[in-house]
Amino acid sequence: MRYKKITLMLLAALPLMAGLNGCSKTPESAQPQTLIEKSDTGTSAQTEDVPTQVFFGDTHLHTSYSADAGMAGASLGPDEAYRFALGETVTSNTGQPAKLSRPYDFLVVADHSENLGLAPMIASSDPVLLKNPTGKRWHDMVKAGKGNQAFGEWISNGSTTGKDPINSPEMMQSAWSSIIKAAEKYNQPGKFTAFIGYEWTSTPDGNNMHRNVIFRDGGDRAGQVLPFSSYDSQDPERLWAWMQGYEDKTGGRVLAIPHNGNLSGGMMWAAQTVSGKPYDRAYAELRARREPIIEVTQPKGTSEAHPALSPSDEYANFEIWDKSNLGGNHAVAKESLPGSYAREALKNGLAIEQKLGANPFKFGMVGSTDAHTALSTVDEDNFYGKTTTTEPSAERWKHAAIPAMKPELTTFGWALGASGLAAVWARENTRESLFEAMERREVYGTTGPRMSVRLFGGWSFANDDAQNRDLAKLGYAKGVPMGGTLSKAPAGKAPTFLLAAMKDAMGANLDRYQVVKGWLDADGKTHEKVYDVVWSDGRKPGADGRLPAVGNTVDAVNVSYTNSIGAAELKAVWTDPEFDPKQRAFYYGRVLQIPTPRWTAYDAKRYGLKLPKEVPLSVIDRAYTSPIWYNPQ
Repeated sequence: MRYKKITLMLLAALPLMAGLNGCSKTPESAQPQTLIEKSDTGTSAQTEDVPTQVFFGDTHLHTSYSADAGMAGASLGPDEAYRFALGETVTSNTGQPAKLSRPYDFLVVADHSENLGLAPMIASSDPVLLKNPTGKRWHDMVKAGKGNQAFGEWISNGSTTGKDPINSPEMMQSAWSSIIKAAEKYNQPGKFTAFIGYEWTSTPDGNNMHRNVIFRDGGDRAGQVLPFSSYDSQDPERLWAWMQGYEDKTGGRVLAIPHNGNLSGGMMWAAQTVSGKPYDRAYAELRARREPIIEVTQPKGTSEAHPALSPSDEYANFEIWDKSNLGGNHAVAKESLPGSYAREALKNGLAIEQKLGANPFKFGMVGSTDAHTALSTVDEDNFYGKTTTTEPSAERWKHAAIPAMKPELTTFGWALGASGLAAVWARENTRESLFEAMERREVYGTTGPRMSVRLFGGWSFANDDAQNRDLAKLGYAKGVPMGGTLSKAPAGKAPTFLLAAMKDAMGANLDRYQVVKGWLDADGKTHEKVYDVVWSDGRKPGADGRLPAVGNTVDAVNVSYTNSIGAAELKAVWTDPEFDPKQRAFYYGRVLQIPTPRWTAYDAKRYGLKLPKEVPLSVIDRAYTSPIWYNPQ
């Protein structure tokens, strides 16, 4: 009976999927290659070849090839990571069977480039490793049962110093070749995309400046270079120069994804370069081109907004990690918050653009897991943690997720979020199509659920357009998608937005679809406002203008909820009621689910735990779209 109910639910959702995703499933190679031409008002002139499919995956997964994962006990490599993402059952690092409820569409194995492949080489007594004095020393320590001591030496002599303790290009080449080989093995154009990538792990003074580097290309090009590491430089400008060198040498393409700004000590989106220089136009243009998207949510907190920066936003206090920076050596200073959160960066980008003519923070947003287990999991009832110590167990909730020098700065395992996913609107499931969607910022991030979300902006959307069953074709015909730009407002016109969201077919109903607006006034000051645009259950805003909560059906003890509240689909056309054609602005969508049980509630039931009151047992999962910008020029 349960199977029958699920089948009926999926069948009922098919018409809704057609409305959000379009009807075409034709491979890109068979479609007419007509480009989407934009007029100066930001509308599409042709729509024969538009992205009609949304693909879900992870742009940030680590395996044992990352030294901080492998030296800490992770044994699974890229091969297991891909097989798991494809839906196979694998045995976890702690010996537990693990399987996704649904396969992914794409995956980036983004292992740290710093001493890449160290742990697997120790495990296999690799001759290349044994030729290096430091590598042999750590190998012998691990084989003698002193693995924790060897790991501690690597941290103190390498990852926290910025100096390469091994300095072996031969080791790097061997590990990089293995990673490329695995990606090429599992890449299946049209079915599953295995991107070649790695993580550049700059952490000056414990502040997170990490970027994931993703190649559009196959191994024939990516294999011509060795990954750039923070041992080479901790300055992202040097990374961008390396990226340019790669493209010049190979004719390929590569992009970088900054992540986890909330643990950057304000450095990720600071008002000056890492070297302390003020931005100029060349820097702003280069950064926007090299880093078209950012990671807004992952297990180590969500970096969309902070309640201290957005006090009027009742949903800004979501999975906030603000005790310390990534290194656990500095308490978070209030003055560092603006450089750590995406919404504030988007606002500051408007001010910089007004001054320089270019916006360094013109980025789209995705989610990903940053899991260090080779197991990318985001389902609350199937969360395999971030590290081997946070794989399912009765103790993981109290594991120190960020060990700190001061007890009050320690962040514990229960604060980890089962997050997130990258969603990409593309024409087909190939490296080329997904990469190009990332470049044009036609992406969004979720904290786990696979909800379908659309956002189009234009000047002539009408209320009836929200009822059109081919939203994709209509949206591109009359406007620009998420990631796009509107400009030169027609006289007397305010921007209109066509927005739609559909619930995850295997998940919870939706509460509301909000639009977050940021703008720059005539005095050069930035502002923000969150609008509730469309919601479920016929609620009406109160006298204070706030929409009442949707309710809460979560039974934390029995770990259940019901879809008796919320909606399966939300659609509307919204016009900015406070638009000023002279003011720069951005708009992005935020879609909230109804409350559901959190992974901590599942653990409490599974292991018979009585968790402290500060441990949350329910969660309001959500999605964040890439913005649409308005430029008066």
